Amino acid sequence: MATIINMPRLSDTMEEGVVAKWLKSVGDKIEEGDILAEIETDKATMEFESFYEGTLLYIGIQEGETSPVDVLLAVIGEENEDISAIINASPETVKEETIAEIIKEESITKEKSSTDSITIPEGVQVITMPRLSDTMTDGTVATWLKKVGDTVEEGIMLAEIETDKATMEFECFYEGTILYIGVQEGETAPVDSLLTIIGPAGTDVSAIVANGGASTPAEKTTSEKEEVKTAATKTEEEITINSSNNSQSGRVFASPLAKKIASDKGINLADINGSGENGRVIKKDVENYTPSTKIKEITGSSVTSSESYIATDEEKSKEVKNSQMRKAIAKSLGNSKFTAPHFYLNVEVDMVNAMTSRKTINEIPDVKVSFNDMVVKACAMALKKHPQVNTSWTETNTIIHSHIHVGVAVAVADGLLVPVVKHTDQLSLTQIGATVRDLAGKAREKKIKVDEMQGSTFTVSNLGMFGIESFTSIINQPNSAILSVGAIIEKPVVKKGQIVVGNTMKLTLACDHRTVDGAVGAQFLQTLKTFIENPVTMLA
Repeated sequence: MATIINMPRLSDTMEEGVVAKWLKSVGDKIEEGDILAEIETDKATMEFESFYEGTLLYIGIQEGETSPVDVLLAVIGEENEDISAIINASPETVKEETIAEIIKEESITKEKSSTDSITIPEGVQVITMPRLSDTMTDGTVATWLKKVGDTVEEGIMLAEIETDKATMEFECFYEGTILYIGVQEGETAPVDSLLTIIGPAGTDVSAIVANGGASTPAEKTTSEKEEVKTAATKTEEEITINSSNNSQSGRVFASPLAKKIASDKGINLADINGSGENGRVIKKDVENYTPSTKIKEITGSSVTSSESYIATDEEKSKEVKNSQMRKAIAKSLGNSKFTAPHFYLNVEVDMVNAMTSRKTINEIPDVKVSFNDMVVKACAMALKKHPQVNTSWTETNTIIHSHIHVGVAVAVADGLLVPVVKHTDQLSLTQIGATVRDLAGKAREKKIKVDEMQGSTFTVSNLGMFGIESFTSIINQPNSAILSVGAIIEKPVVKKGQIVVGNTMKLTLACDHRTVDGAVGAQFLQTLKTFIENPVTMLA
């Protein structure tokens, strides 16, 4: 019996993978434990082994191709086995199951029947919750300016709708009587859900309401040839009418967002041909509008002797395919920035004692400790004293971790990885240094394992080696905080009333306000500052 192998999920954040290299070919004998392919995930390129025995009958994803997780990767079975049913099944949804199960599913899918749609009575218009901004997914009716039974005309404001960006007026584009209101004041509804129904007074719309606004237009009695001919004529007329609609009528019909964009850009809406209903100007019309330039004749007397120089050169751009790692960075950091309310705390640390301590430690043979190792150790010690920072947010609970795993951001060729130093508080400075160097080397060589990048409870990002004095980082979720470490700067400082040469380093703590309050973050930074300025206290 053939076995289906899908694109595996090789990390907790992996959603798609790239087949970097096939190590087996169709027709090869496969045994349990054989490496089938090298697959590039969002974090590393990893070997994928077989858990089955048989002959490789089919390869669904070729070398260099990208595929979502759980899509058909390969089929292993008996030599010359018929697998046409598997290959012909939907490649995006097939799961690891036998041929018999696939055939059974195919026979079941043909038993569904569709229900008849409700027909809209003549003259009735179903109005749904509009999308008033490009990011709007639902809207709240702040105020209804008309009520059921009121007569409305085109251009009348129906309601004020609160979007994700502002409260905006929503105007009517039809004439008739308000027969039904589907979303009451203060209620929230998704975009395209039933908002109101307008039509001739007394029209029964109960069937439309019961169907949630889903409907089909009333049937036409004309023949197919007449419909085609009428539609063609109507299309030509609409193009002519819409293109001149705004310039001929006294009032310009435009969406509120289009009006705002046009106002910001200083564009006259009357000059724009609308592509919306009844020639209405919408957002894309304003964004795509290019003002026409008027060419004036230049007489010989008007030409000045000084000519302005206009630089001309070929404009070049190229597209580079996003790697799996780049996609993962974009998704995880985007989710963090837009879901976790970040706030930032800054502190400047006197590094004189830390520099002296490091010099003394590094005089010991075969010992190498960096300033970053000292910062990582100090963070672990501070987290023990402030467990509220060593937390993770969920929708139902805040998880307070008793273990301390510090992630250290490492720059690699394709982006950024965060190897994790497990139980950091229990390690010495030299052990932390050796662990960080080992994990960073694996990360740069793409040999790091998935479990070596998972489980962090706090993260440190250091750009001091690039001369960056201070910066802010995006929280590495599910952590509640991340520390940004700047360069050690030599500058004048005041000590005991005297101006002397000092060495300081700036630290910035980004916190998730859902789990860490300002006072908690400030207390953590004060403790961290004490440990770094007096390294001997980390031994207490």
